[in-house]
Amino acid sequence: IAEQVGVDEYRAELLPEEKVDAVEELQATDGEVAMVGDGINDAPALATADIGVAMGAAGTDTALETADVALMGDDVGKLPYLYSLSNTANGVIRQNVWGSLGVKFLLALGVPLGMVSVAVAVVVGDMGMSLGVTGNAMRLSRIEPDRFDDEAPSDSSATL
Repeated sequence: IAEQVGVDEYRAELLPEEKVDAVEELQATDGEVAMVGDGINDAPALATADIGVAMGAAGTDTALETADVALMGDDVGKLPYLYSLSNTANGVIRQNVWGSLGVKFLLALGVPLGMVSVAVAVVVGDMGMSLGVTGNAMRLSRIEPDRFDDEAPSDSSATL
């Protein structure tokens, strides 16, 4: 599998303690580490990793409870989609927070100066921004998982 997905280094048939040691070693040398697993033997390493990803359909309850993220299917190929979606979602969240605060700040300045009525400030600041941030967040529904199916990993030094 490692060869097929372009991973140069992999470790197989490790005991739970050895998996934890491998995650800690990678954290020391490479920084943040994501661990993907599905069994009870993976739970300690999932907990040690910066991001633990449990494979939901085949995963044990222990792995699912320990992981930060649970994929509801068994397709590891969806991880690039998950990564892209999470990065885009973080960007949209930041846009929504800063946009909402900016509009509310401008409205708060406009009311005392007489440029905006209190009624308009309340309607635009609350209902208007609720609709705005919801509409902006709806962009996330356009991210398609199958656009990543044929892409090869961009980092040839990845470790599995």
